[in-house]
Amino acid sequence: MKKFTTVQDIGDIRDAVREALEIKADRFAYSGLGHNRTLLMVFFNSSLRTRLSTQKAALNLGMNVIVLDVNQGAWKLETERGVIMDGDKAEHMLEAIPVMGSYCDIIGVRSFARFENKEADYNEEILNQFIKYSGRPVFSMEAATRHPLQSFADLITIEEYKTKARPKVVMTWAPHPRALPQAVPNSFAEWMNATDYDFVITHPHGYELDPRFTGNAHIEYNQDKALEGADFVYAKNWAAYTGDNYGKVLSTDRFWTVTAEKMKLTDNAFFMHCLPVRRNMIVSDDVIESKRSLVIPEAANREISAEVVLKRMLQSL
Repeated sequence: MKKFTTVQDIGDIRDAVREALEIKADRFAYSGLGHNRTLLMVFFNSSLRTRLSTQKAALNLGMNVIVLDVNQGAWKLETERGVIMDGDKAEHMLEAIPVMGSYCDIIGVRSFARFENKEADYNEEILNQFIKYSGRPVFSMEAATRHPLQSFADLITIEEYKTKARPKVVMTWAPHPRALPQAVPNSFAEWMNATDYDFVITHPHGYELDPRFTGNAHIEYNQDKALEGADFVYAKNWAAYTGDNYGKVLSTDRFWTVTAEKMKLTDNAFFMHCLPVRRNMIVSDDVIESKRSLVIPEAANREISAEVVLKRMLQSL
């Protein structure tokens, strides 16, 4: 595997889940695979789970790990071609990326949507420059439009906890005080659409996602109706995508907060969220602390999803 940015890159997801569960049973089974190989993790944005889980996965495989925080301790990087670099950016990505590639074997990149230019965000200009110019296998540690390591971990978690072959999975928008990217909901939708689950997306009017990610999912604007009979409830906020509202907060309506009363509408559903989470905005304390909350096992599976991806990349070198 030379790149990992979408669900298509993982191949057959049933095989991927089987491999993930095998690795979870013995996460050091391939500890010699990464001997004398180096992972470079490049962060343009903050991270907790992605940083820790990916580094741990690399160590499980015997890799060396270098972590670069671009905005803390490195030159500010120019990303656009043709600009006169007379501002505060001292180095261009076109030089920086191949230099980075010369120091490692695999590169992970984390770069969020900036909400300055929708076309630039959805063209994944930063991530794609790494793929084009680094000369190394590249995987996304969350990009402008997708977070595939998270979605893979979400899928592993659902497969572990489901009690029926075709569970009903509901992704619900929930309020947040800030504008958040669409990467996690886009990616979750993309991965759920690759399964045979009964998949429903619910959100207020104005929060429609890009149809290429929502695919054949059922879109329901009535949250209560959407939650009826759900087996898994995945809560997430995202800013508006469509038209001139791109990147804007259109609502902070607490009606959409996932509460115990909302969860009573479900079929005793499990609660999921990628974290970090704003308590009592996205979800109430009693729901996230309940025995049906999977946020910790879900986060723990980030190590496993990363290890599968790194293992496959190492095997392709």
